[in-house]
Amino acid sequence: MKFHLTQPEGLNLFTGYGDNYVIINGERYTQPSLLVTPDAILTDWQVNDFSALTAEHFAHIADQKPEIVLLGTGARLQFPHPRLSVALQQASVGLEVMDTKAACRTYNILVAEGRRVVVGLLIG
Repeated sequence: MKFHLTQPEGLNLFTGYGDNYVIINGERYTQPSLLVTPDAILTDWQVNDFSALTAEHFAHIADQKPEIVLLGTGARLQFPHPRLSVALQQASVGLEVMDTKAACRTYNILVAEGRRVVVGLLIG
């Protein structure tokens, strides 16, 4: 699916997605995972699949100082154990879990609202 929208200048937005890839500002990403903020694309968030998520992955997200976090869990919705997201709870940061395609759409809406959102995506 391709999105066509007016892009706020200088912000990262999803402009497309499909099985095993996302497109951000016209650039295709196919690695297993990444973090996206309105002003950064972090490819150092290395999670090979949902079962590999650790508390350290969520601590890395918390380090980005988000207002809200979206977790895209791939093609299907999967909920991480609450003990993994303790760093977010301690920072009073909300966590919303959804499939990756829904996370891309929701992220774009939140960015358009001016929210400080971080999305962690498992691609594929």
